[in-house]
Amino acid sequence: MTRSTTDEAAAPQLPSPKERRRLREAKSLSEEQVAAAVGVTRATVRSWETGRTSPRGRKRALYAKLIAPGPKAPTTTPSAVVTVAPAPPEPLTAPPPAPAPETRATVAAQAQAEAESAAEDKRASTAKIAAEDKRGSTGEIAAEDKKEGGAEGGAETVGERRLSPAEAFDELYARTAPALVRQAYLLTGRRALARESVERAFQLAWHRWPEVAVDRDPAGWVRAAAYEYAMSPWHRLRRAHRHPDAPPTEPGKRALFDALLDLPPAYRRTLLLYDGVGLDLPETAAETEASTPAAAGRLMTARAAVAERLPELAAAPSPAEQSALLHDRLGGLARAEHVPVPQPARAVRTGSEDKARLWTRAAIAGVALLIAVTGLTLHTAPTHYEPPIAPAERVGGVPPRGGPQQLTVQDLQLQKSLREQLAHGPERLVPQLR
Repeated sequence: MTRSTTDEAAAPQLPSPKERRRLREAKSLSEEQVAAAVGVTRATVRSWETGRTSPRGRKRALYAKLIAPGPKAPTTTPSAVVTVAPAPPEPLTAPPPAPAPETRATVAAQAQAEAESAAEDKRASTAKIAAEDKRGSTGEIAAEDKKEGGAEGGAETVGERRLSPAEAFDELYARTAPALVRQAYLLTGRRALARESVERAFQLAWHRWPEVAVDRDPAGWVRAAAYEYAMSPWHRLRRAHRHPDAPPTEPGKRALFDALLDLPPAYRRTLLLYDGVGLDLPETAAETEASTPAAAGRLMTARAAVAERLPELAAAPSPAEQSALLHDRLGGLARAEHVPVPQPARAVRTGSEDKARLWTRAAIAGVALLIAVTGLTLHTAPTHYEPPIAPAERVGGVPPRGGPQQLTVQDLQLQKSLREQLAHGPERLVPQLR
């Protein structure tokens, strides 16, 4: 059974993922309440608000009505926590939450929305054939789904105008770079390295922008690149990054700072992603390139190690309260410490382009040098075979050659007389054959 294209055409337009979350918080609705009203899980609602996925069909209509702004809805966004999401992540082994009494109004709204959605579907069914002929093949539907679910985070639109690649990159940089610097500081304990890792990650993102722009979560792509660069073991060879910066002066923040740096890098990253950023367990496992059970084990071990330094964390009765407490503590530590402000987005883009040009010129110069060396070798190489000269050998049994002896007086007189007298007889003796 194929999906009706008329439902897609008649579906209401949703705001950007960031605006969805703001509208939900403006109505004082939690993720559990929205999930119970629409009939999905809390993780699905979080995916809708981060831009990873987008609702469709009846759920899209219900979700749009729940977060629709009222006549007195606030128009300004509240101040967001820089490094972590404000909602604590769901615990590892917690049962599904029961619907609260406050959800009765949302259930009534759901019933009303379902009735209106059914009426809209009935009215739209008359134009199904014409819409299918106009839309063509199902490949266009997949393209629209991809554009709706993934391009919202990489290239958002302002009104009806599509952003250029540079504008979309600048918006992503302005929205995520300051928070990523603070996250990298918690991950490494080094302010200069945190700023450098974020700038390198965004330079790589601009270099691969056609790939990053269509990603389901461009911010997650850049975050993973920044974490990988910040956790590289080669930084310990650099003198400026061998030792972490001075810890905070407040005892509570200093204990948390020391506990984080004492964790192994993989455990520290898992704890920061789950309890700090607010990712769920499968997303944390995917970003750390581990299985879900392995990520759960790392998270529990990291929490136990941090709880030894923080007594109030050990006194928390449930994993959910531990996660909420760690969320607040990590956010407070990141906001309290002064971290360097990253460069402007234009400087990062220019640096990425300059680095790409530098590597291109270096590659061209290397190829030219290789061609020159090869030509010189071919020009100076011998064109025929020359046998090598055999090494000298010592021959035994031959007496050493002696030098001339000194002539006596008699020998000298005889030599003189022979030179003065003419020789009588034939000048040479010729042998005759007989």
